[in-house]
Amino acid sequence: MNEPFKQGEANRKVLEADETAEGRLDAWLATMLEGEFSRNRIKSLIEEGAVSINGVAKIEPKRKVRPGDLIVIDLPEPLDPEPQGEDIPLDVLYEDEDLIVIAKPAGLVVHPGAGNWTGTLVNALIHHCGDSLSGIGGVRRPGIVHRLDKDTTGVMVVAKNDAAHRHLADQFADHGRTGPLERAYQAVVWGRPRQLHGTIDAPLGRGADRTKRAVKREQSEDAREAITHFEVIERFHERPDATSLASLVECRLETGRTHQIRVHMAHIGHPLIGDADYGAAFKTKANLLPDSARAVVALFDRQALHAFLLQFEHPRTGEVMHFEAPMPEDMQRLIDALKD
Repeated sequence: MNEPFKQGEANRKVLEADETAEGRLDAWLATMLEGEFSRNRIKSLIEEGAVSINGVAKIEPKRKVRPGDLIVIDLPEPLDPEPQGEDIPLDVLYEDEDLIVIAKPAGLVVHPGAGNWTGTLVNALIHHCGDSLSGIGGVRRPGIVHRLDKDTTGVMVVAKNDAAHRHLADQFADHGRTGPLERAYQAVVWGRPRQLHGTIDAPLGRGADRTKRAVKREQSEDAREAITHFEVIERFHERPDATSLASLVECRLETGRTHQIRVHMAHIGHPLIGDADYGAAFKTKANLLPDSARAVVALFDRQALHAFLLQFEHPRTGEVMHFEAPMPEDMQRLIDALKD
C-alpha cells in the first residue's frame, strides 16, 4: 500500500509512491487525495509547476507514476476573493461625504469571511457608496470601524474616507472614556438579575470552541478587559418569590469585546433569549411561560439583542451625532408576548 499522506511545510503536501503505484500522475493523485482536490484542480496545479516528482517540476499530468517516486505539491497561498458590490437594501439613517449610519437587520453579516463571501454589509456598502469607502480596513472590511454580530440588530457607523476612519476608530478604541461615544443595547434575558442595575467586570478570551468567547481569569494569556453596565428596564411574569421569568435589560458598553453582552449576561446567570451559543441550557425555561408566550419564544431564532443607540463625534465638524433605531419587529413581538 501507499504510505499515508505526510504533511510537510504549512503549504506543502508530500507523498511517496509504493510498489503498487501506477498510471497517470493526475489520476494517481486524484485517488490518493480524494476528498481534498478534484482531478481538474490537480491537473491545474501540475500545469502551473506546483507539483514535482523527485525534485523535478514542470511535468505533464499524463506522466506515469513509478514505485519509489517522491511527489511534492507546493500549494499557492489562498487568496481571499475581493468583495464586489451587491444590490442589498440598506436602512440608511444618515449619510454625508465622511460617513454613513445604517440600521443593520438581523441575519446580515458585517464583512466577508469564511462561509460568507457574499451577501454581507460590505457588499451592500460597496454597491451603495462605490469607491468612496475608506481603505484602511482592507479590501474585506472597507470603512468598518466596529461590528455587530450577524443576528444582532441596530445602529452602525461606517467611514467613507481614511481621515474619518482614523477619527472614528480612535473614538471606539477610547470607549467613550474621554469623548462623547456611547453605545447602548436592549436585550431580553432569562430571569431577572438580583440587582436592578449593576456592572459586570469580567475579562474575556477565547473559549474551548475558538468561535466563542468565555470569561477568563485576569492572569490568562488571552484575557482582555471587558466591562458592561446594565439596568433592568422591565420584568415579565413576576413570581411570588420576587423573581421573574424574563426581563428587558439595557446594557451600555465600557469596552467592546466580541460577544461581550452575550457572554457577560450568561456569566451572571441571565443569558439572552434565543442565544444558541451561550443560553442553550436555559431553553427549558420556556416551559414555565403561558402557551402564547412559549410559542413566540420557540420561534425566536436569534439572540434577543438590539443596538438601539449610538453616539459619536463627527470626524470633520466635531458635532455630537446621536442616533437611535426602533426595536425590531421580532423583538417587539417577543416582548409583547412576554407581557401577556
